[in-house]
Amino acid sequence: MTESNFPGPEELHARIQDFLRRGFSGGMGGGVGVVPGETSEADKEAQAEDEEKAKDQYAFPYTPREIKKYLDRFVVKQDEAKKVLAVAVCDHYNHVRRVEKQHHEQYLNGKIGTSMPAGSPGKAEEASSVEESYVKQNIILLGPTGVGKTYLVRTLANLIGVPMVKADATKFTETGYVGGDVEDLVRDLVQQADGDVALAQSGIIYIDEADKLASASALGGRDVSGRGVQTNLLKLMEETEVPLRSQHDIQSQLAAAFEFQRRGKRVKETINTRHILFIVSGAFDKLPEIISRRLARFEVGFHASLSNRPDTEAILQQASTKDFIDYGLEPEFIGRLPVRVACAPLGVDDLFHVLKTSEGSLMKQYEAAFRAYGIEAIFTDDGLQQLAEQASVEKTGARGLMTVCEKAMRHFKYELPGSGIRQLIINRDLVENPSRELDRILNDTNYEQHVAMGELVREYGRRFRTEHGFNLKLMPDAIDALVRGAEEAKREVLEHCALIFKDFEFGLKLIKQNSGQEDFTITRDVVENADKRLSDWVVQSYHRNGGVPPNVSSIPATS
Repeated sequence: MTESNFPGPEELHARIQDFLRRGFSGGMGGGVGVVPGETSEADKEAQAEDEEKAKDQYAFPYTPREIKKYLDRFVVKQDEAKKVLAVAVCDHYNHVRRVEKQHHEQYLNGKIGTSMPAGSPGKAEEASSVEESYVKQNIILLGPTGVGKTYLVRTLANLIGVPMVKADATKFTETGYVGGDVEDLVRDLVQQADGDVALAQSGIIYIDEADKLASASALGGRDVSGRGVQTNLLKLMEETEVPLRSQHDIQSQLAAAFEFQRRGKRVKETINTRHILFIVSGAFDKLPEIISRRLARFEVGFHASLSNRPDTEAILQQASTKDFIDYGLEPEFIGRLPVRVACAPLGVDDLFHVLKTSEGSLMKQYEAAFRAYGIEAIFTDDGLQQLAEQASVEKTGARGLMTVCEKAMRHFKYELPGSGIRQLIINRDLVENPSRELDRILNDTNYEQHVAMGELVREYGRRFRTEHGFNLKLMPDAIDALVRGAEEAKREVLEHCALIFKDFEFGLKLIKQNSGQEDFTITRDVVENADKRLSDWVVQSYHRNGGVPPNVSSIPATS
C-alpha cells in the first residue's frame, strides 16, 4: 500500500471505532462508546432498514377477489373452484408470511441485543403458538379431465411467485419398491426454486390422478401403489424433514461423498414441508354414484329419487369424508385435504370461450406457428364454433381442442409455407372440410382476395339476421357464387348481396307467418335463381299451412 492510500490517524481511529461499535455492540464489555444494553443510532437505522425490507418481503399483496380476477383471464368457467382456491391460498400464504416475519424479527432482536420486558411473551413463543394452532389448507380438486384443474394451479403458482411441481400419482410406489418416491416431489421443488431451499419450503406440490391411489379392496396382497403411497404422503402433507439427497440417487450420494472428503464431516441438508401447500386432483369417476346412493337414502318416496336430480358438479360439491373413504382413500389421507371443490365439465359454449377469450388460448399458438412462415392466420367466430363443437364430441374437455385443431391444421402447416400464401382464414368451411379447402386455396390464384370477399358475404348474413331476424345459412358453394358474381358484375360484395336478396325480407316474413320458419339454407342454386326459389318457398309455406297461395309467379319487389 502506498503512503497516499494509507488513512491518516483521525480516519484510522474513526474506522476502528466504527468496527468495534458494529462488531461488539451489546456484547462483552459493551463496546467502545456504547452503553451496554442500549442500541446505537447506526444500529437503529440498520434495524429500520431491515424492517422496511421485511415489510415488503413478507407481505402477501393479493386478495381472494384479485386472485380470482387474474384466474378469469386464463381459465374459463369454474367460478366456485377459483373462489375456493383463492381463499385457501390467501389464508395459507398470509400465515406463511406472518410466521416468517416473526422469525425474522426474532433474529433481528437477537442480533442487536434488544431485551424484552420481564414477563412478556417473546417473539419465539408467539411464533411457536401461531405455528401450533394453524391447520394447513391442503386442497382436493374434483372433476373430469380437461376442465382446467392443472391450468388453475399452474396459473396460481405463477401469480404468487412460488415454485410448483406437478406429478401423476400413478408414478409412485411405497418406499422400498420399484417406482417413484414421494419425497422426490420435495426435492424437485428445490430444483424448481434453483436450489433456494427457503423459497421451496413455501412452494406448491400438485398431484394429479389422486383417484388412482384408491385402495383396491378386492385385490389380495400388499397395495404398494395405492394405500402405501397414501401413507407416505401423510407425513409430507403434515410436516417432516426431507433429505435433499436421496439415498437411491447415485449422483447425490457421490456428491455427498466428495463433500465429506472436502469437509471431513457429513452435512445433513433437509427441507421442511410445514409450509408446502399440497393440491391433489382427480376425475373420481365413480364418486358421484357413491354420493347419489348416500343422498338417496335420505329421500322419501319413489318420485323424489327420480326428479330434480342435480348435475355431476352439484353432486360432487356434496362429497363427504365418508364418500372418499368408500371410494378407497385412507381416512388419514383425505383428512389432510380439508378444502374440497368440484370443477364443472365444459360444454360447447365454454370451449368456444376457451378459444376466443382465454389469454392462454390455443389460437395464439397456431397464429404464432403460421406467423413464423410469414402467414397471417385469422380465426373467424364460426370457425372457432366449429372447432368447439368437434372438441365437445371428444369428451376430453379443453384437451380435445388440440386434437381437433391439429387434425384441421396439419396439412395447411405442411403445404402453405413457401407457397406464396400470406393469409389464411380459418372459418367453418375450412374446419369442416380441410382437404377441399386446401385444394381450393392452392389452385385459386386470387385466393386471398376471394377469402376477404367471402368474409364480407358472411358479414352480410350476420347483418341480415340482426336487422330482419332471419338466419341465412350460407353454404360454401353459395358464398363462392356470390363472390364470383360480384367479380363478374364488377360490384362491391355487399352491394351484390343486397341486390340478389333484395326481395327476401318480404318473402321470408310471409313464410314465417305461415310456418314460423326462421332458418333458411342458401345454396348456389338459390343464389343463381333467387326469385324463383323464394317464390317456391312461399308457395310451399301456404300449402303446409293449409292455405291458398297467391296467384303469382314471383314475389314482387318491396322497393
